[in-house]
Amino acid sequence: MTLTVSVVLVLGVLVAVALKFRAIGVGAFILVALFGFSLSETGAAPTITQFIGALSDAIADIGN
Repeated sequence: MTLTVSVVLVLGVLVAVALKFRAIGVGAFILVALFGFSLSETGAAPTITQFIGALSDAIADIGN
């Protein structure tokens, strides 16, 4: 059985949990979110996407 979960969904849940338990403040959340949006506009975006894909493939291969 294959379970597909969006990376954005997982990261969103992690941020929500961090905010709930006060691990980060609202100000830090806003800065990180703005940094992420800014970073997605740069030339680093394809490299980051490839890294996340390779990492998710590696995690998926652990169970096989």
